[in-house]
Amino acid sequence: MGQSRSTQDRPLAAAFAEAAAAARLAPSVHNTQPWRWQVEPEHLDLYAERSRQLRVADPHGRLLLLSCGAALHHARLALLVQGWQPTVARFPDESDPDHLARITATERIPVSPDSMRLFQAAEIRHTDRRALTDTRVPPQALETMRAAVEAEGNHLHVLRPDQIADLASAAARADAIEMANPAQRAEMSAWVGGERDQGLGVPDSAIPHTTPQTEVPLRDFGRAGTLDPGVGHDRNAVYGVLFGGGDEPPDWLRAGEALSALWLTATETGVSVLPFSSVIEVGAARERIRSMLAGVGQPYLVLRFGVVDSASPGPTGTGRLAPEHVVRLPPSATGQSDQRA
Repeated sequence: MGQSRSTQDRPLAAAFAEAAAAARLAPSVHNTQPWRWQVEPEHLDLYAERSRQLRVADPHGRLLLLSCGAALHHARLALLVQGWQPTVARFPDESDPDHLARITATERIPVSPDSMRLFQAAEIRHTDRRALTDTRVPPQALETMRAAVEAEGNHLHVLRPDQIADLASAAARADAIEMANPAQRAEMSAWVGGERDQGLGVPDSAIPHTTPQTEVPLRDFGRAGTLDPGVGHDRNAVYGVLFGGGDEPPDWLRAGEALSALWLTATETGVSVLPFSSVIEVGAARERIRSMLAGVGQPYLVLRFGVVDSASPGPTGTGRLAPEHVVRLPPSATGQSDQRA
């Protein structure tokens, strides 16, 4: 995607529609894709889709808004590589808390190589739950990820070795609490496992058929998948906490934008990212993670960084909803009302 003559001559609404479609590649909790887009001739609106919220695991919508923030960053990036400078108004309508953002674009700009590389990384970015190799994460890669997070108004705290045992304990406790809750197990089974041919949820092909050896336990999905977990251990993993100053919906949305920037940067540098959301979903575990920040911020997500074996078969990626299910076009673009792209 770039500033070809045909791209420059297209209506702005077409660029918005393409950006909204590209945002479908963003990561989301359990691949729920809890967003919808409304394309207008002069702007692009992002809304929360509450029908795809995890009502038991995420009753306050933290992870929903984190997911939507990642989609917002993907859309911003897609506009940049079309040669448009996006401007974002977050929560533009006080009467509608589900109206998360409005994107406008009035200025044409050159397409930067950095934006293009990140956009290309979105095509191959995925969640990888396999074992890690003994290759260490390069310190420069961590600094680049940290800078990407800072550019989005958030922070990345890399856990010290003495904090890993506390993280492992918090993760194990959070999983035990959630798996002991019948409603939690039912919700998870609705979103995790099986073939997932509707483009939603986590398929068996993304879940290891046996649990990899790790110091910090991976999430217990209550079922085995079909993914080869590989060999190795997480002893060379690096764990980080994505955090910021507040714990309100605007903060969660911005955290999602930072997550997207971090994950795409990691993908570009060959670093695997695995999110740990159960320690955020369970209040007691979230407070333990917050204590690791020495009281300087609110944790939004824990992330594992590492290097996987590129020669072994990895997950094929999770499906995505078709554009017509998440992007609505203006009537003027179709000649009819209530049309989707």
